[in-house]
Amino acid sequence: MESIPRSPAQLLRLRSAPIRVPDRLAIFRIAGPGAEQCLQGLLTNDVSKPGVDALIYGALLTPKGMIVVDYWVVRLADAFLFATDLSAQQASLDLFRRQLPPRLAKVTDLTDSWDARWLLGTGTDAWIDAAGGTRPEPGRVRRLPVGSGDILVGAPSSHRAGFRYLVLGPSDLLRDADALLGGGGAAGELADVRAARVLAGFPSLGAEIDDKTLPQEVDFDGIGGISYTKGCYVGQETVARLHFRGHANWLLRGVEVTGDRAGLTDPVERDGKPVVRIGTLIELGPHQAIGLAKVRREVEPETMLELSGVTIRVVALDAEPGFSPPLDSA
Repeated sequence: MESIPRSPAQLLRLRSAPIRVPDRLAIFRIAGPGAEQCLQGLLTNDVSKPGVDALIYGALLTPKGMIVVDYWVVRLADAFLFATDLSAQQASLDLFRRQLPPRLAKVTDLTDSWDARWLLGTGTDAWIDAAGGTRPEPGRVRRLPVGSGDILVGAPSSHRAGFRYLVLGPSDLLRDADALLGGGGAAGELADVRAARVLAGFPSLGAEIDDKTLPQEVDFDGIGGISYTKGCYVGQETVARLHFRGHANWLLRGVEVTGDRAGLTDPVERDGKPVVRIGTLIELGPHQAIGLAKVRREVEPETMLELSGVTIRVVALDAEPGFSPPLDSA
């Protein structure tokens, strides 16, 4: 369970105020005559149908259908860029080396030479306009000229992503771009990104997503991370069987926690059985928090779970914008 201290005022600011958050992601370039075909057989989402200049979210799975690493994927005319949390750099390299034939899909690790910026809030639209760029449509990527080169600005296909734009590019160009994208006074913290993801109902690797998580358990359907029409990929048999013939036993939900969190256990049990596994909690104060959790299917939204000095309310995640706690009164 990860805890993030944030005031209600700070969370309200994430909804509209422009914030730029520098981040160092693990970034890989994959190119070659068979790159598209190979990646189509690995990623949970469709890398072919969206075409060039697309921003795609998906994951690579184990043969049994469990998530190994999730990625934001940029499809360019001559290559694919895969971006994920820095902690997954080695796992990604191991996967690519094992599953991608170099003569068909060569992998180049750009982690040490490229960086990322998360742009949060609707106010960041004005930054793109002022920088002389064209704002990308949802699910698309545009190039923004910076000095002698350009950087990539991508917009997710859904507000459930928790960010307005993802910016990727060579580290030196991104440093120059910071002056265009809001200047020095607009920089936020990585905790802002994590909090924004919680509010959007978007799972994070290492928190809601662990090594035993199936895509449906963290709402890959709702966040646009999976295709059921693209054909076979590693782990697809389990995912398709669950979708067409069964259901996930655990579901991604919001939780509102009140009371003394010293009495909060993880997992939370009911009648001696685990029913709530909390991933991320935003601490609004000493006796109030909101967060994301995997919850047993039989525990319906609006269920109240009473523990020793603490109460957990289970909250459904809506399509847009996700988890909407009453922050104005928090």
